[in-house]
Parts: sequence; C-alpha cells; structure tokens
Amino acid sequence: MLNRPDRVLPGTRGRVQAAISELSFVRNGSARQLRAGTITTIGAVVLDIAKPFFTNMARGIQERLDQRDFTLMVASSDDDPDREQRYLRLFEEHGVQGVMVVPATDDIEHLLAVRRRGTGVVLLDRPSSDPSISSVAVDDVRGGELAARHLLDEGHTRIVFLNGPHTIRQCADRYEGVVKELVAAGLDPATALVEITVSSLNAEGGEAAIRGLLESGDRPTAVFCVNDLVALGVLRTMRTENIAVPADVAVVGYDDVAFAAELSTPLTSVRQPTHELGARAADLLLNGPDAPAEHVMFQPTLVVRASSTPTPPQ
Repeated sequence: MLNRPDRVLPGTRGRVQAAISELSFVRNGSARQLRAGTITTIGAVVLDIAKPFFTNMARGIQERLDQRDFTLMVASSDDDPDREQRYLRLFEEHGVQGVMVVPATDDIEHLLAVRRRGTGVVLLDRPSSDPSISSVAVDDVRGGELAARHLLDEGHTRIVFLNGPHTIRQCADRYEGVVKELVAAGLDPATALVEITVSSLNAEGGEAAIRGLLESGDRPTAVFCVNDLVALGVLRTMRTENIAVPADVAVVGYDDVAFAAELSTPLTSVRQPTHELGARAADLLLNGPDAPAEHVMFQPTLVVRASSTPTPPQ
C-alpha cells in the first residue's frame, strides 16, 4: 500500500494512514532494498570518528559514495575489538553491501568471515596481512623518518617522542621511522631518543606528558608528537610555562589537520592524505567482491611551519 497507494481502496488507505500516524511507523528502507536486491548502504568502523584524522577520512568516503548514490553508516570502535565486532554484526544485519574497517587488532580472521558471508571488506589505514583483502594505508615509517630528519636538520641531537602504545601499528611504525633516521645520522637511539607513551592520544594527553617531563627538570629542545592533538597540548603547555616555540623547543605534529596552520604558532606536521585515503577505499569497495584485491600505500609529506624553525617556508 505504501509503495502503490493508487491501487488501494480509499477507505482502506485511510485506515492504514491512521494506523501509521498512531504507531509513528517508519518505513524500513533496508528491508525494501533487500527484497529488491538493491542495497546501497556501506558501513565503516573507525577507531574514533571524533578525531580529525578519521573525520576527514570519512568525508573522503562519503563524497565518493555520494557519486554512486550510496549511503554511509559510520561507527567508532574506540580501539575495542569487541565493540568493532558488534558494529560489524549490526551492519551485516542491516544488509550493507560492504564494510570499510580500521581494525582494532592485527587479527583479521573475523573480517575474513564477514567476507565469506558475502559482504565486501576493505581495510582502512592498515596494510592487509591477507593478500585477498584490499587495503589502503599510509607509510608511517616514512612519516617518522621525515619528522626526525627535519629536527636533525634544524640542529637537534636529542628528540622527545610523545607516542601512543606500540600495539597501535601507526605508533610502532612512526617510532621505527624515527629510530631509522637517528641511526642513519650516526646517533645512538638509546641516548638521542626519549619515547614517552601518552595517557591518551589527545591534547590532554600531550599536556600531561610534557608537563611531567618539564617537572622532572628534563627540558627537551625538540618534541615530535604522534598526532596534532597531542602537539596542541604541548603547545598549550609551552605557552603557559613561557617556553618559546621554536626558539627554546621545536614541536612537530602528525596528520596536518585543519587547525595546524591556524594556531598562533603554526604547527609543523607530517601530512597524511586522509581524504584521498577514504576516497580510494570507497573505490576499492565499490569495485565489487569479484574484483582482484588491491593494496594501496600512500606516502606522507612534511609541511614545515613556524613551530619547528625560525625560518619556515613562505
């Protein structure tokens, strides 16, 4: 009756409309699409949609899906494998055509199972450990190298790295890149690198980590932060402690989110092509389940601004 009201007797149509109003009925578009075999919904599970990196990635996905009249459903796993799997089950129950996932762990057996049940899968921001599942990622080892090389070129011989746990692949890879660059410069990472694991990957985590270091009497000359939110916390602390950036301490972030260039001291940052990463992942998923798997690795770039050098490029 809802789809072809012209074929329903007026009296019957009136009674049905009254019932719809009384029950606050909402049409189940997913069920209708499923019956017609025209599901046009894609699911994405990221670590935290509130973080600018994932917000920008989701925008890239959405804009590509809009071109094909697909709808995007997004969920945050908060880096919790159980939460990730709950959302994947929910997406499957809604009959999504495919899912894009930032896995919370290296174990992707549950994603292989999702694909075996007929739902397309693409890994986001992770290289795939299984060649049969497509993936898009950024070379974070290279990103760590870029940040370290820049600070070394600015004359620093000791770097404080405010990092996340190595259970997060990106954190481990960025650390590896820093170590590689220090070794290439003839420095011993045991003395030239101080790694501090932040309590949380946000501005508050950055503030707590750098304040603890300053209170210990160990003032660094160069700080590399695992992301721009952590770097924001460092810059706030430097300002409240009247420590000049970059004259006293150089600061480098990672991601090059929108606010990085707008800060009172514009932030040097390793740029990740987040929008392009999301768009490419959507392309791979829309290729269909029978398309051969592809593994795309984007390269980061360094954007130099006033937080790390007294003479940034104009």
